[in-house]
Amino acid sequence: MIDLSHPIVDGMLVYPGDPAVHVSSALSLEGDGVAVTSLRMGSHTGTHIDAPSHTVAGGRTLGAVSLDELVGDALVVRMPGLAPREVYGWERLSAAASIPDRVPPIVAIDTGWAQCFGSSRALEHPALGADAARELVARGMRILAVDTLSPDPTGSSSDFPVHDVVLGADGLIVENLCGLDAVPDRVRMGFFPLRLDGDGAPVRAVGFVE
Repeated sequence: MIDLSHPIVDGMLVYPGDPAVHVSSALSLEGDGVAVTSLRMGSHTGTHIDAPSHTVAGGRTLGAVSLDELVGDALVVRMPGLAPREVYGWERLSAAASIPDRVPPIVAIDTGWAQCFGSSRALEHPALGADAARELVARGMRILAVDTLSPDPTGSSSDFPVHDVVLGADGLIVENLCGLDAVPDRVRMGFFPLRLDGDGAPVRAVGFVE
């Protein structure tokens, strides 16, 4: 089992405008007989999943998403060498990998930008084009998973075209994956969120490697 999720730590990078992450000691063995940690963070902290209700009015909340939907076969598309803030569309994506007419339910895109997580450079990540998202949904993708803060550009506008395509089709988006270089191009993946009935939640993302 390959861990594909970033650790949650005090003061970690969040999407601009999201709640800051605070991790501190609430109770201690020495003073209270037990150790308890206080956590304050947003629902889209670290490696996390977006439910349709994140951007779609009346969309499904995470409580309506079954565990069966969150585990399945995945296609990992490698996209090395992308420039900061580059938007790569279907033509570039399909040139990088042999994408079948019918894709697995999970498509994960490995841009290599996971190594920038925690730095200001992470905000300048490349982004997927809406045309590519539409084609992947048409070919059967139910979960889009990326190793960046978002499949859409971060901080450049209030528009989220890839979110609109994927979440608008009642699909799901996983953001801030890491460790994709440790899994093959075809692999089984699982995303296990906190049991929150809301717009999203942090997940433990796992690649199952035989």
